[in-house]
This record gives sequence, structure tokens and C-alpha cells, in this order.
Amino acid sequence: MKSRTKPEISDKTIRTLFAKAEIYGVENIAPLGAGEYNSVYAVDAGEKAYAVKIAPSRAAKILTYEQQMMAQEVYYYSLMANRASIRVPEIYYSDFSRTEIPSEYFIMERLNGTQIDQTELNDSQKQAVERELAAMVARLHSVKNDQFGYRQNQLFENWFLALQAMVNNLLIDCQALGHRSKRGERLLEAVRVHQAVLDKVDSRLVNFDIWPANIFCEWDDGEPKLAWIDPERCMWGDRIADFVCLAPMKMSLDQKTETIKAYNRVADQPIEIGREERIRFALMLGYLALIMEVEKFARYPVFYFGYWRNVLASRVYYSNCFQQLAELSN
Repeated sequence: MKSRTKPEISDKTIRTLFAKAEIYGVENIAPLGAGEYNSVYAVDAGEKAYAVKIAPSRAAKILTYEQQMMAQEVYYYSLMANRASIRVPEIYYSDFSRTEIPSEYFIMERLNGTQIDQTELNDSQKQAVERELAAMVARLHSVKNDQFGYRQNQLFENWFLALQAMVNNLLIDCQALGHRSKRGERLLEAVRVHQAVLDKVDSRLVNFDIWPANIFCEWDDGEPKLAWIDPERCMWGDRIADFVCLAPMKMSLDQKTETIKAYNRVADQPIEIGREERIRFALMLGYLALIMEVEKFARYPVFYFGYWRNVLASRVYYSNCFQQLAELSN
């Protein structure tokens, strides 16, 4: 999908980037994936399949949490593979200097398999994929920290301070783009109201971008073998956040019982759904809504599909967030 943040890179430039990485024989260069922030190209070279991912240029308007996000992605790929035993692409080369081109970039393995959103699955296969994905998330959450938030911005001593800063940064971004988010301001107040709940949260590695397009699937004797891409939005925080993305059409934590059962079979600390977990989930619905509300101003002209998709999606997430919080306050 087109987006203002995605740089257009010529085949000649891509060959130059691969030569710097001492990878030669480049051929079959083609755009890859449907991402809306970075540009990604499929490249064949020396009988190997590669992908090169190129960040927005310095001139692009990006959000606060998106600053230096590509370096974080490479860091989290390593953490996911080495600490959580999650299959991710191998990184062959990275350059964050912006000397060859005015963007950061890295070259990685192009995974086998098919993205889940491009795969036709029967009911049994869907259930197997959902179980395996929940188990992977549980392994991800086994990676702990004593600080909270985005590494590229600022880490905090508790989840309340981190989430408050994350929401506030998006409100500042929105204002810088010439707009105001009244619902975002309402969300910030809700975060402050629930400080006592948020203060109790322990810090886990959270993906918060586990959508079907970011999950590759292969089958081995009827069992799904999954791999993840695009961990660039990882943060240290509340593991409940990832349940916003798991079974994404289900907008309340109570609707995700099968996912939570699969998660709890592997998790080092099973999740029990109570009032505080529901509050934390609702707040993260609101946080996703705010991201989608603000990012549309940076990425898309008003007549683009992405703009109106974000309008509608953020409206749905906000509505569920505030309705659930209201019910939990009674």
C-alpha cells in the first residue's frame, strides 16, 4: 500500500546496497509485502532469497515512537530468537548510518512459507495455528525486564509512567501534524485514573503487532511451523497488550478464552481474567486506536484507502475501549 513514509528505491541503488554488504549477483528485484511504513524489496542473489528493508528518510514525518525504529527491529529479532526460541529471519547486514542512502536499512533472509493472511486454512488448521501462535506469545512474554516502554524513546520504572508517556507523545505528535485528538485526551485521563492498576504490572517483552501479515506458516506432518517478521513495534510492558492482536476480531478479553487457554499451557505465569486484566486490555485497545488515529495524518492523503480504514478502525477500538472501561467502573 502507498504511504508517504515509504521511500522509493531504484534497482540500481539496491544493487549498490547489496554490494556494500558483499552480496553479488543481484537479480529479480521486486516490491515485497503490503507494509505501510518501510519499503521492502525481494531480491535474489547467488541462489539465495533475500529481503531488504528500508526505513523512511530523515525528511519523512514520523511519530515519536517510530524514531530509530529499524535499529530496534534488528535488536528484537535477536532477542526473540535467542531468548524466546521464536523463528525469525536471519539478519545478514544492517546499516543505520544513512551514508549510502538517506535511510536506515538492513538485509535479511526471505522466509519460506506463506503469510497467514494469504493462506487458505480449514477450521482444524486455523485452530492449530491459533494454538501455536498463543504458545509463541507465551514464550515471548517469558523475556522480562525491570523497565517499561520503548527503548528508542525513554524507559520508565513502571507501566503507568511508560503508558502515560506513550499516550502523551502521540497527542504531541497529533498536534504537530495540525490536529487534536479529543478521544486521545480522554484516553490519557483514563490511564491516570487507573494508575493503581497499571503500577502493578510486571515488564515483559511485548510485540503489539502480531497481525496475520506478520506471521509466516509452513506445515510439517500436519503441524504448523510459524515464523514472525516485523517486531519493530516491540516494547517492554504489559503482556495483556498482545491479546489485542491475538484473535483480533474479538474485542474483549472474555471472548478470547480459547486463546488464553492455549497461552496458559505454555506461560510461565498463567493469565486469569479479572477486573484489572479487563481494564488493562481496554486501555490497550484505546492505545491502538490512538496510534491509528494519529498515524493516518502522517502517512496518507485524505483520499487514500489507508486514511479511511484508520478512521473506521480507530473508531471501533475507541468505542470498545471506553465502553468496557465504563462497564468496569460500575
